[in-house]
Amino acid sequence: MQNSSPEIGAAASSPVAMDVEAASAAPPKKPSVLFAQKPNFRPLSAHEISDGKIQFRKISAPPHRYTPLKKAWLEIYTPIYDEMKIDIRMNLKARRVELKTRRDTPDVSNLQKCADFVHAFMLGFDVIDAVALLRMDELYVESFEIKDVKTLKGEHLSRAIGRLSGKGGKTKFAIENSTRTRIVIADSKIHMLGSFANIKVARDSLCSLILGSPAAKVYSKLRAVTARLAERF
Repeated sequence: MQNSSPEIGAAASSPVAMDVEAASAAPPKKPSVLFAQKPNFRPLSAHEISDGKIQFRKISAPPHRYTPLKKAWLEIYTPIYDEMKIDIRMNLKARRVELKTRRDTPDVSNLQKCADFVHAFMLGFDVIDAVALLRMDELYVESFEIKDVKTLKGEHLSRAIGRLSGKGGKTKFAIENSTRTRIVIADSKIHMLGSFANIKVARDSLCSLILGSPAAKVYSKLRAVTARLAERF
């Protein structure tokens, strides 16, 4: 009897001890998940986008625009170098204007804008008109020849060019002002500067004149189309 009592006491006390240990053991904590902070990348410069490579554009100067280019050089140079941050130089030997990007060029597209600006001047546009290509988006230069519309030769071609210009340039100015475009008539080639929709209206009017429509009929159609354009915008 004496031998069995300690074993019974130990057996009786063991379940209580297990309950206390189970109660004292706290549930395991879940490891807290730390989310990475959102990266804040600085915008790449134009120099870094092109992998540090310098980009070039070369625009040839035709013989009849060489003298006007020399006279208007400062007006062309200033906006390109100071505002667009593009290097520009005149290659006298090759007779062409050369453009290249710099380390501080803010946008890669500036190079193409400057090339379009210089090209528009070479086609015969004034600097005041062509500089809009640098400052406004969605402006284009479109060119076509009279023979693309109708095959004309000799005096017929001369009369068609006369109809396009009008007396003292009256017809050309009327089309420019109503369509908000700029038009250059260089012999049988016609260049237009403006937005896509406005160039289309101006081109339709010029094509009608080439095909032989009288100026009065073109004016009336032009008034109707420009009124419709004004309502749309």
